Amino acid sequence: MKSKYIYLLAFVALFYTSCKKDLGNYDYSPPSEPVIEGIRNANIPALIGDSLIIKPKVSLAGADPLKDLSFEWRILLLEELRELSFTGYPFKMLFNLGTGERAAKLIVTDKRNGLIYKYEFKITGTTQFSTGTVILSNEGGKGKLSFVKSDNTVLANIYETLQPGLVLPDNPVQLYYSKPLPYQLLSKEEYWIMCNDASSGSVIVNPSTLFFKDNFRSQFFLPPSTVTPGYLETLMGTISNGVINGKLYVGIQSTAPFAPDYGKYANAQPGDYNLSPMFTKGGSFYLGFDTKTKAFVVFDGGGSYLGTNYGTGTATTLPFNPKDIGMSNLLYFKASESGTTYAFFRDETGTWEYSFNNKLNEGTKEIVPEQKRKFAGSSLVLADSKWVRNTLNVFYFSSADKIYRYNPINEEVRALDANFGGKKVSMIKISADDNTLTVGVEGALYSLDVTVGKNGNIVESKTINGIPGSPVDVLIRTN
Repeated sequence: MKSKYIYLLAFVALFYTSCKKDLGNYDYSPPSEPVIEGIRNANIPALIGDSLIIKPKVSLAGADPLKDLSFEWRILLLEELRELSFTGYPFKMLFNLGTGERAAKLIVTDKRNGLIYKYEFKITGTTQFSTGTVILSNEGGKGKLSFVKSDNTVLANIYETLQPGLVLPDNPVQLYYSKPLPYQLLSKEEYWIMCNDASSGSVIVNPSTLFFKDNFRSQFFLPPSTVTPGYLETLMGTISNGVINGKLYVGIQSTAPFAPDYGKYANAQPGDYNLSPMFTKGGSFYLGFDTKTKAFVVFDGGGSYLGTNYGTGTATTLPFNPKDIGMSNLLYFKASESGTTYAFFRDETGTWEYSFNNKLNEGTKEIVPEQKRKFAGSSLVLADSKWVRNTLNVFYFSSADKIYRYNPINEEVRALDANFGGKKVSMIKISADDNTLTVGVEGALYSLDVTVGKNGNIVESKTINGIPGSPVDVLIRTN
């Protein structure tokens, strides 16, 4: 028994000594990790009908990346609720997945140890019409659609050129772009050519091909007998809102974002009113003008009609009554989210300027009148003058072949420097940064510099000629 203990102690001593000698006398080399450059969070353009090759730089220290790594590429098809899977390196395919942005993922597996690495990126399908300028114009009452490439090549009347025998409806009024968000159906990317044409209505055009897609009546679950467009704005991706037939319409959001009916119009928002085309959607309100009662009317954030159910402040004497303006000819109005809003009306005596403070939120509904006065540029305003305002409440309006700048703070009316050769202004749009006016006249589209210190001079390098008729609306596409 005693000898057993002696042997056991000897064994422990030998084991301890071996471990002691071995401690720190070996090197641990973790497996090298693959390095994939130029793919993570990238947005890769893909021209439809062309080869798409994705070949990021791959390295693997101490090994052969093409031999020791496997590559799987996945592309999400949201509209079909499935993924496409491809294997191999580099990625190659004839791209035919349509336009728009798609989520994609590269999955790299290290065959030596089974470790998996994932790299997310995006693929954006494009066509020759994905980047450039789309122009809707009116030529003798007929709608025309043209496209201007990035190099300023003008494809005039491209809609009819591509589709002999097809014409746009008459009396075009707006070019609306329905652009899906990443979680919405890419197939719902559309141009809506809104026209005041009682017989043909308005049409939906495929932005990838500029081919006819459908009649605008398909945007309704139960289309009304006539569709008279007022003005439409984007609420959220393919969800739009706006005035049609004098009523407020809001696209439905109750279905799944990838459902075909998502964003369609159900019934108009109920109420006894007839809206002017001009309206404002705020964070928790809609504000419009009812030509029937000659009053500013309010809807809640979801579009429920509240009418004139709002306060007008605490003053005992008001400069005007927003619930009864007394005039129905609203020339221009675009409310601010809060603070002072200006509206311009016209009657037989001239043009009038109304200003008020709108306090429209979840808890308060007030339109507080501030001032009513004769517009300083009243003599210049015509029945078809075009208007825009910038974010600082500085206004631009046209009068025949001239454009004027108006500052309501000091009532200064100043003619811009731009000379259009006597051609009447048919359209004005202002850039999001307030620095550029895009102006249409017969046959041409101009860019005016209205940055601080500039007075609306024409930027010659951006002038586009060769437009059929007079521009009505324009859309600048960057992707």
